[in-house]
Amino acid sequence: MLRFVINHPQPDQRIDLYLVQKRLGLSRSRIQRLISSGKIRVNGSIVKPSYKVRVGDRVEVTIPKPRPLKIAPEKIPLNILYEDRDLVVINKPRGMVVHPGAGISSGTLVNALLYHCKDLSGIGGVLRPGIVHRLDKDTSGVLVIAKNDFAHLALSKQFKERKITKRYIALVKGKVLKEQGKIEAPIGRHPVKRKKMAAGVRRARGAITSYKVLEKFRDFTLLEAAPETGRTHQIRVHLSHIGHPIVGDQKYGGKKSIVNSQKSELKEAITSLRGQALHAQTLGFVHPGTKEYMEFNAPLPKDMEKVIGLLKKSNK
Repeated sequence: MLRFVINHPQPDQRIDLYLVQKRLGLSRSRIQRLISSGKIRVNGSIVKPSYKVRVGDRVEVTIPKPRPLKIAPEKIPLNILYEDRDLVVINKPRGMVVHPGAGISSGTLVNALLYHCKDLSGIGGVLRPGIVHRLDKDTSGVLVIAKNDFAHLALSKQFKERKITKRYIALVKGKVLKEQGKIEAPIGRHPVKRKKMAAGVRRARGAITSYKVLEKFRDFTLLEAAPETGRTHQIRVHLSHIGHPIVGDQKYGGKKSIVNSQKSELKEAITSLRGQALHAQTLGFVHPGTKEYMEFNAPLPKDMEKVIGLLKKSNK
């Protein structure tokens, strides 16, 4: 249970908004559900989410223990980069879904983690134990998972406050003219294709991605991308938005990445990519327990490395 006294509330501030701004690692909807179920009390009493907080209010927040998991542990190999009692850092392969959902209940990272770890944080809920952030199914790279609630809250706070270092490697179609830049385009759900995200649509949320060119090839560009926000499919949407979709990205325009002038070996390598050529190479954060900054790097997938190697060879 968390207990604290309200000292400096904003005028006419609702209790649910106050708790969101306090960065407890809980979404507003989750906070509202906890309030409605009596798990959050003010001065010992049940209140509504619309309750206006006052100086001196004593708040108690009870986060229920997670329900018994219905997701089965599975003996799936994990590429572990680092592990201690608070967290585990892995290099997620392309093709692996992070957590169950939408009819997927096996073969996910969570299934593998439940077998490997016996003490995952329950804050993420039944389907997302320990999951602080995620990568798309066909994006590879570094992920950190919390093994206890203390680590989960601390890491979630760093993500919300944009204090996490994130660097991605992306191979995109075409030559990116600017050596570096910043894409600022709000992202929201596509108005027609509901499984896609889009830039500049109604009800979009602010999104920023910085990038710099690492190397240019005849028909492609190798980029380092750093998302400053964490919207769904952000890098994929932003790069497609500026006319340079990621190679192999079937959803955002990078599927047809082969041109007739390419050599057969390169064509075959690109065709053999098992997803988009996007890799979360670097992740850095302050360790919740030691308070030391830690940074982890994951090598590129071999198929992506092969394509880049062939492109470098063709540049000579």
